[in-house]
Amino acid sequence: MTTLKQTPLYPAYAKHGAKTIDFGGWDLPVQFGGIQGEHEAVRERAGLFDVSHMGEFWVTGPGAETFLQRMTTNDVSKLETNQAQYSLLCYPDGGVVDDLLVYKLAGDRFMLVVNASNIDKDFEWLERHLDGEAKLENVSDDTALLALQGPKAVDILASLTDAPVAELKPFRFVPDANVLGVQALVSRTGYTGEDGFELYVSAKDVVRLWEALLEAGQEHGLVPAGLGARDTLRFEARLPLYGQELSADISPLEAGLGMFVKLDKGGFIGRDALAAQKEQGLPRKLVGIEMIDRGIPRSHYPVYSADGERLIGEVTTGTQSPTFKRNVGLALLESGSTAVDTEVLVDIRGKKLRAKVVPTPFYKRPKPS
Repeated sequence: MTTLKQTPLYPAYAKHGAKTIDFGGWDLPVQFGGIQGEHEAVRERAGLFDVSHMGEFWVTGPGAETFLQRMTTNDVSKLETNQAQYSLLCYPDGGVVDDLLVYKLAGDRFMLVVNASNIDKDFEWLERHLDGEAKLENVSDDTALLALQGPKAVDILASLTDAPVAELKPFRFVPDANVLGVQALVSRTGYTGEDGFELYVSAKDVVRLWEALLEAGQEHGLVPAGLGARDTLRFEARLPLYGQELSADISPLEAGLGMFVKLDKGGFIGRDALAAQKEQGLPRKLVGIEMIDRGIPRSHYPVYSADGERLIGEVTTGTQSPTFKRNVGLALLESGSTAVDTEVLVDIRGKKLRAKVVPTPFYKRPKPS
């Protein structure tokens, strides 16, 4: 029997009523008070997530930037100090090793944040391509990560630190904020479609910070939130999940992430294959679908042409949207079947039910009035 890994915050879960599940080998909370309520809290007020299972690597040394330019699809040279960017690691054939965030701490010092299920694979992939001018270190076990998300997140956090978090632009960060006596790297990225912040702290400080944040945020309606709500929130905002919208068999271009693939920056692993995909045209694309018939599309459900004769793809993620109460999904389909309003059939437990292609994202954050 495999022992599940636990984050440094695990001892605090029971106090808040967490229901945990096996998530990629980790014992993590799928919910605290209920997925629907946690989803609504993040959309309307604020939620606090433990995402300490994510991986963190340091990349340092005089060749750090050059190394990351060669390994990632985005243009690292465009980063300023205290700025982050979304990027991807690709195989030579254009498939995705992982999607990640790159934080520039200094000219020769970067932090990579990778998916928990890919920590070992990513580290081995990066280590294999080191050329001696950059140093790679896995600091995942020493680092904890909390995500404070929702429209009230800025009010909550700004009241707890002297760091100028309210003035932070998206994908910028404060490297050493003091939050309730805990030293934290505070960034403003998010994975929910809402405004929000990430707090990277020492593993030994995370329980204290978690409890203090929940107490301080109580008056703003802050609740602890689990991976169930995190998934429905990111899905509504069309943010990809590795293993579903991205994989070794799905390229960034097929997933609609071309803006994070800088083919003109110079050579990087996977560039030639991705350039060929772009030039020849994509055989399949990720699109949104909405059910016409009654049924919920789920991951890996087959999708057929409207006449039911041809298999044209499959659902990558699907659910009943907690915000809109519509049965919707993301699906990777043949390019010829991806125009908005195209009717398709989704095989749901042996029955082919009608759906149509719809625009994404399903949810966009309201602009401040």
